[in-house]
Amino acid sequence: MASSVVHCTSPLAQLWYYSPPASEVRGSEVTSSRSVWVGKVDSPADNTRAALPAVWRANLCGVGSYSPKLERFDVEASMRWAAIAFSPLVRLGDNQLPRLLSRTVPSKRVRDSMHMSSLTTAGARTAVDVVGVRIEMAWEGTEPCVAHFNAAGDSPMPRKVLERVQTHMQMEATLGGYEAAANVQDELEAVYDSAAKLINAQPDEIALQESASMAWARAFYALVQGLSPGDRIVTGMVEYGANYVAMLQACKRTGAVVEVIPSNESGELDVVALEEMLARGGVKAVAITHVPTNGGVVNPAKAVGDVCRRFGVLYILDACQSVGQLQVDVEDIGCQVLCATGRKFLRGPRGTGFLYIAREAMATIGEPPMIDHYAAPWVETERYELRNDARRFEFWESNVAGRLGLGVAIRYAMDIGMELIEDRIRQLAVSLRERLENEPGVSLMDLGRVENQCGIVSFTVPGVDPSDIKQGLRLERVFVSTSSAGSTPLDAENRALPTVVRASVHYFNNDGDLDRLMSVLHDVIQDAPR
Repeated sequence: MASSVVHCTSPLAQLWYYSPPASEVRGSEVTSSRSVWVGKVDSPADNTRAALPAVWRANLCGVGSYSPKLERFDVEASMRWAAIAFSPLVRLGDNQLPRLLSRTVPSKRVRDSMHMSSLTTAGARTAVDVVGVRIEMAWEGTEPCVAHFNAAGDSPMPRKVLERVQTHMQMEATLGGYEAAANVQDELEAVYDSAAKLINAQPDEIALQESASMAWARAFYALVQGLSPGDRIVTGMVEYGANYVAMLQACKRTGAVVEVIPSNESGELDVVALEEMLARGGVKAVAITHVPTNGGVVNPAKAVGDVCRRFGVLYILDACQSVGQLQVDVEDIGCQVLCATGRKFLRGPRGTGFLYIAREAMATIGEPPMIDHYAAPWVETERYELRNDARRFEFWESNVAGRLGLGVAIRYAMDIGMELIEDRIRQLAVSLRERLENEPGVSLMDLGRVENQCGIVSFTVPGVDPSDIKQGLRLERVFVSTSSAGSTPLDAENRALPTVVRASVHYFNNDGDLDRLMSVLHDVIQDAPR
């Protein structure tokens, strides 16, 4: 039987997978099963979708099987067990084309448990191609493979993000930083376009930043300069520790006061209570966190925006943990300020992020507390003029390679689709919480309505130090984090919350990762000193 060629969109540009299609799936019935080959071939001269053979068109998202007669075919069903067979993936030379046998096709029960990705025959993606994105991860193929559950801290970059950063760093080493930057000006401008598109903003409302914390601080301290004694700043119960400390400092400097919106019985911000607080007047800003660093809750950002609109109050949203994990639309939410990081759920480089400042908020929020001649060009002896866009919150010097990597990461997420990413993360989080609930000795510490919880899963094991759990998992290359009371001080104080273990899932995780986490966790708990 002749091999049919399957195009792999991995940044490993010359890797192509081909086989007689691995497994055709009609509903729940597997109609055929074959072996998988991996090799290297030349791409077609005309790489347009229309010019590609049908099987290539079907496989642009990594599917290993195609039949025009099928109404649907499963991407992950056709590739997951094949990928297992040739994992770890290595770069193969022309003379190294081993025949790699696929394992037994999973049962319907197992396939269903995988939350398998699907495409319609028209090519519309309906779920994340997990196998494809795992192939594109720089650590895929290491032995033992990493099981990464720290997306809320710092996600591993896709290979194409890594390669973009490395390529520019090499150019800087060859030409010098200024000359290298001059060569990529159009691409740098496109980063603003991509960030704006991601959150439904305009490019002139975006300022690139070193982190979400820096973005938040620059906007907040611009507001602080206009505060007076008695002015009120309103925040939420799960506010991030760094933000809350900054609010306390602002109050100390200006005589303003910070007030905390209570949470409702589910742990989400109480919108009715917020409305009552704003009705009393004197509120200069509502500054809340969309998704806290632990606890699983997703605050009702849009409902908060609706209330702030009615009262004409500035709305600052810390979206550090939500951008890249959830669909975020600033027009729909109604915030005037938003901060985001590149390194977490967007899977960009460390030291990157962005700030959104709505056009109408430029005057309201005040002058940035620190400026340079990029943010405010000098015009005459004793006068400067602030830029009329969000870049007034930037400085001239920047990490160009990091910004280029951020642009690639944002486009990578949008190419997958934020709706699909959000759905998969929620599915994985539900599965992980169910497993943890069934593990003896584990206590879930999450808030929020079950149907609205995010991919950040927090738990403790009474009697076992969270740091010991983290280290025990790390020794087996299963990566989680811990989150102390200082990360969410108000919530920790309110719930007497200890340091928790934080396992944050992302779309690249699969059932095997979850199995491995639970297996190693079970052993760590059993072996822990009591």
